[in-house]
Amino acid sequence: MSNVIKVDYLARVEGEGSLYIEIDDGKVSRVELGIFEPPRFFEAFLRGRKYYEVPDITARICGICPIAYIMSSSRALEKVLGITIPEEIEVLRRIVYLGEWIESHLLHVLMLHAPDFLGYESVLGIARENPEIVRKGLILKAWGNQVIKVVGGRSVHPISFRVGGFYRVIRKEELTKLLKNVNEMKTYAKDILEWVLKLPIPDFKRDIEFLSLRGIKEYPILHGRVVSNKGLNISEDEFESHLIVEQTKYSTSLRYRLKGRGYYVVGPLARFNNNYDLLDAEVRSVIESNGYKAPFYNTFQSIIARAAEVYHSVLELERLIQEYREPTKPYVDGEVKEGVAAAITEAPRGMLYHRYEVDSKGYIVNANIIPPTSQNLASMEQDILALGEKLITLDRENAQWLAEQAIRNYDPCISCATHFLKVKYIRK
Repeated sequence: MSNVIKVDYLARVEGEGSLYIEIDDGKVSRVELGIFEPPRFFEAFLRGRKYYEVPDITARICGICPIAYIMSSSRALEKVLGITIPEEIEVLRRIVYLGEWIESHLLHVLMLHAPDFLGYESVLGIARENPEIVRKGLILKAWGNQVIKVVGGRSVHPISFRVGGFYRVIRKEELTKLLKNVNEMKTYAKDILEWVLKLPIPDFKRDIEFLSLRGIKEYPILHGRVVSNKGLNISEDEFESHLIVEQTKYSTSLRYRLKGRGYYVVGPLARFNNNYDLLDAEVRSVIESNGYKAPFYNTFQSIIARAAEVYHSVLELERLIQEYREPTKPYVDGEVKEGVAAAITEAPRGMLYHRYEVDSKGYIVNANIIPPTSQNLASMEQDILALGEKLITLDRENAQWLAEQAIRNYDPCISCATHFLKVKYIRK
């Protein structure tokens, strides 16, 4: 007898995808996470564009994390042009990036992920049981969006960024207005972390190589070396040379593994494990007082890492805004010249890699963009395979629930709804 779990359309993922799970002789023998959305060809239509157009174009790849695409593309092109960014502009970039972490993480934690742990079909179930936690989360998410709006001009696809910095100087008084209710935001972020730490998280463990940037003096977001929990330590410029690119017949999305090492995981859990010592001490205190401590090898615990990063981001934002000094000019010009450069920043969902080749007139010759979800696709399948013994003991409804939650642990950057799997069992 063969059981097949077949999902023709995944909802609550950004884009179009499917899931196929085959069970033979009491074992999960095959898992296919198919992405069948037509390619959007961003890298192709960047060719022939001027370098300064790239951040605004790539920001349209994602409506939830446009800052990540702006920052990775800008940093790569600044390396080509020989631009050194002043500390004041670096701080401002970090401020707006932390705002994006807050809004993106809270969308996932409360609206998309937490209902799985509590057995609800949607966040409405949580709102009925605990309206205060939902209220706090929505207010805090709106605050993260406001950070982006103040710095970027608007919260979705912001418009104030350019290669070399900003189109205008962001004034100190504009930022300090964000601190009017910062104590309330800190309380809400702590409350959400403590609530997440008490969720009934499934018991699961798998041997995983976690990749992230490693910060030097601060939790990584804009800079760092690429490290893993298994000893990898390379520069962002070396990263692509360590990858093997794969494509399956059932997916239009590429996937990646490390040469001689295998598949890996990027994202909040990887950052959390590789940079735990750089988390704010207050955040670590809350985590450890609830009986947890890095490293985590359970991908269901990614929700803890996200909530921890939200609290850390609020605490750091307060400090950065208080210490912010206005730059003397909003941007730095560079020398237009031929060159190739790559950069990685930490998008909410993990490392986002951009590489650009520019000609002597400043036109893009080639581009390569590796988003975090593509890097995690194979590991999502590996998790479901590892859950096989558990899946076969469950009835159809609960097997479906666990399989979809295993995918949702990664917050795949595709469209957002409430429950994204409609599973159909076919018995042969």
